[in-house]
Parts: sequence; C-alpha cells; structure tokens
Amino acid sequence: MAQQDLVTLTIEGVEVSVPKGTMIIEAAKQAGIIIPHYCYHPGLPIAGVCRMCLVEVEGAPKLAIACATDVADGLIVNVFNDDALAARRSVLEFLLINHPLDCPICDQAGECELQDYVFQEGRSGTRYEDYAKRFSPVEDFGGDVLYVPNRCILCTRCVRFMDDVAQEDVLNVSERGDRAFIGIHPDKDLGHEWAGNVVDLCPVGSLISKDFLHKARVWELDKTPSVCTGCSQGCNINVDTRENVVVRLRPRVNLEVNRYFMCDTGRLHYRWMNRGDRIEAPLVSQGGDLTATDWDHALAEAAQLVRGSGGRAIALVSANASNEALFLTKQLLADLEVTAAFRVPRVEGEVPLVGVPGLALREERAANAAGAEALGYKEDFDGALRAANGASLVVVVDDDLNGVSEEQLSGAANLIYLGTLLPDVARRASVVLPIANVVEEDGTLTNRDRRVQRYLQAKAAPGMARPAWWVLSELVRELGRGEVCASAAEVFAALADAEEPFHGMSYDNLGFAGRAMAAAGMSV
Repeated sequence: MAQQDLVTLTIEGVEVSVPKGTMIIEAAKQAGIIIPHYCYHPGLPIAGVCRMCLVEVEGAPKLAIACATDVADGLIVNVFNDDALAARRSVLEFLLINHPLDCPICDQAGECELQDYVFQEGRSGTRYEDYAKRFSPVEDFGGDVLYVPNRCILCTRCVRFMDDVAQEDVLNVSERGDRAFIGIHPDKDLGHEWAGNVVDLCPVGSLISKDFLHKARVWELDKTPSVCTGCSQGCNINVDTRENVVVRLRPRVNLEVNRYFMCDTGRLHYRWMNRGDRIEAPLVSQGGDLTATDWDHALAEAAQLVRGSGGRAIALVSANASNEALFLTKQLLADLEVTAAFRVPRVEGEVPLVGVPGLALREERAANAAGAEALGYKEDFDGALRAANGASLVVVVDDDLNGVSEEQLSGAANLIYLGTLLPDVARRASVVLPIANVVEEDGTLTNRDRRVQRYLQAKAAPGMARPAWWVLSELVRELGRGEVCASAAEVFAALADAEEPFHGMSYDNLGFAGRAMAAAGMSV
C-alpha cells in the first residue's frame, strides 16, 4: 500500500498506522486493544446503536463511538480514561436494568459479551432495588433458532445480517423505546440456509441454537480448528468437543474462504462423527469370515495382497479423504498399473450467501475433490468400478461404498478396505483396516478454489482405529517402498516435495488460513 494511503494516530499511547477510512475500533486492534462493543461486527454494516464503544478523542467536544469514527492523522484516542470508562459503565447499567439474571441456565454463559464487559468494566452492583424482568419467554424463530426477547440488547446484528448479508428481510426491530424487540415477518421464518449465523452473531443469549440447547457449558468444551467437509467450499470451522464427543461446529474466521460465516448444513453436519458402529480393530478374512487381529498381522496380509496383485490394481478413493491419505495411496500402488478414481456426491442447486461474493453451499458435497484431481485421480468412479470386475486387487480408501452392490465387486480377487464403517459390500474384503475420521486425525484438504487448508485432531479415534496416513505409511514401509512417517506433517512434507501443485508448502506456512496451490498436477 502506498505511503500516502496510511494514516498515523495514537491509541492509548501506542502509535499505529492504518489505511485511510479505517474506523477507530479496527485501528485499536493494531495497538492490541479490543474496544468493548455490541452492535459492531466487521462482517456487517455499521449501525452505531449500542454506544458501548465510546472513547475520548482529544480535542473533540464529546465522546465518540469508535465503530463509526474514521481515523485521521494525529488523532489521540483514549480508551480507558475516566470519562470513557464512566460512559461505558452507564451503558452497561442501562442494559442490565431489564436483563434477566439467568446466566446459570443460559447457553451463552461463558462466551457472553455482556458478562465479559460487565466483569471488565461494569459496576459491582446495581443502584436499582429490583429487576423488572425475571422470566425468559422463548419464541421459535424457525430453523435452528430460538429467540429469548428478555435477554435481547437490541444490537441489531441479526437484523443486519438477514437484511444485508443474507438479503432476506425476515427480522426487524418492532415497537419502540423500552417496548422494542426483534420481530419476525409473519409469513417467514429463519429456515434460510444461512440463518444459523445469527446465533453466532448474537453477543448475548437472546438467539440460541435448538441443536445445542443445554448440551454443555461452553467452558467444558475443547475447541479445535478444522475444515468443514459438508461441501467443496471448505469453510473454516472450530470443532467443539466434550468428553470425546463432538457437540457443536462453529465458523472460524478466514477472510479468503468463508469470512465469518457457515451454512446450516455444514453447522449440523457432525452427528456422523460420533457414530458408535465404527470398525475398532483390523479384520482379516479367514474361512470366509472376518476375524479381528492385530495391526502387524493385518498389515502383513495387506502387503502380501499388493505384492501378489499381478501388477495391476484398482483404487477407489473418497473425495473427502485427506491429501496425505491420497498421496500415500499413490505411493502404495506406485509400481502397479493403477486405475484410480473418486466420486463427488452432488445436490442440485447452490445456496449462496448473497452478501458475501464467492461463498455458497456448493452442489459438490465433497471436501477434497480438487486435491484428488491435483494428485492425478480421475472423477470416474463408475468406470473404475467396472474395471474392478476381474481385477486381482481393489483398494478402497475412506469410501463408504454407498450405492455399490456386492455383485459389482464380486469379480475382484482381493479387496483391501480402509474405512470407518463396515458396509455389507465390504464384508467380502480380504483385509479391513480401521481408520480415523476427519475429527480424529491431522491432515489437509483442498477446496474448490484449490486452497490447501489444515485441520487438527479434535478427539480420539475409537479402539484400534488409526489415521489413514499412518495406516498407509505403515503399508508403504511393509512393502519396502519408504520409511514410516511419524506425523501427518512429515507425510505432507513428502507430498509437497513430490507433487508439483504442492511445491513450497508445509504445515508451518499453511498456518490456519491455508494457501492456494500451483498449477494442476500430473496423473497417477
């Protein structure tokens, strides 16, 4: 950015330079200061209605709201002086006059901005003898959203999101003064695909999720950065777990992918992560039946099948498998003539978030089709399935074989199946190797814009299940085709070294925002 486009000002004694047109509330972040606020959100139009972000600008006749005041050269801003603190304390006092003290039963407790700022800057007690509202009626707004009007502080984030970002005029501010509340259109509800974001945007416990209602206290949750696998958009998310169970998915900020939002399909796409009918031990076929065994035996059996494949194999892989797993599958079958394919489940019609260009619930309901293509796999699952009839070896990696009949695989002499569940069609496998799902391992996925993004392990895998990269790495070693990788990061380093589209990438420089890959890679 050109030097003349920068504005220099001082905030709490710290000099910062920011682009012209920046608001004081954003400039303060460059000084390491979060100015208290309710109505302001960087992903929404500015409203300036809550008055919580009042600060002193030296030389100005009165306090200014930081969310709607432009920076200017030479400004001196005081955030924590007596006048600013007293003003914000008064705002908090007014908000608490009618706010019910039902924190013990409120799902927002522990991540409530009203709690946080009262603790940080508020009064130690009220000057009122009683609270006007001690009950919390609940209204069903449709979709996954409930509204508790007595908790509402009328920040209007939800209204602005639906009006300006989703561009569905469903919500409004009804009535005036102390009778005001968030109203909903009589003929509409929050069944909109992106409406669940109003729960994340609400700074208090007024808009709450039906799905998460009374499931857990937020301080009991472990939060892990991950990537949504609901479609090819690759929205960044946090996986919230409690006692090794996924209880909630929420959007994580990535300005290049999903900004601050995620769709409701992705938000509620987590129950399969907690399934109890998982494969928990390696299985080997003996006398036509699958028998549990240890990893050493199962890997040795699988390696023997690869050696005896006659030089040709079919690989059926999932478009949700990690880049690391897909790369090691190539390494495993590197000396063979391979037909390698994946499939992408599709649903007719995209659902865009109109106010955010490039963000939509995509038709392609797979997270890593672009990664599979970059690694040379073809989207010709049906063709590969036909070729499997009569093949000496078929290797299935992380595909549930949905829609595949036993007859379609009956012609294959041997089947090695790496998966989380055991469908009927996979019961004829020679070797079954249990693997972790996406929240039980580290790895990377490549979204539709060819952006490679990391996800982290959020919970433990059941029984003896292991990450796919570990299983495949052990198989590669068993065949004498490489050394065992001790971590997903080591696998990705080998991938980046071997595959041109990934050159120069590493877990370190991917960070948690990801990087766009280079040109398309070579075929398997």
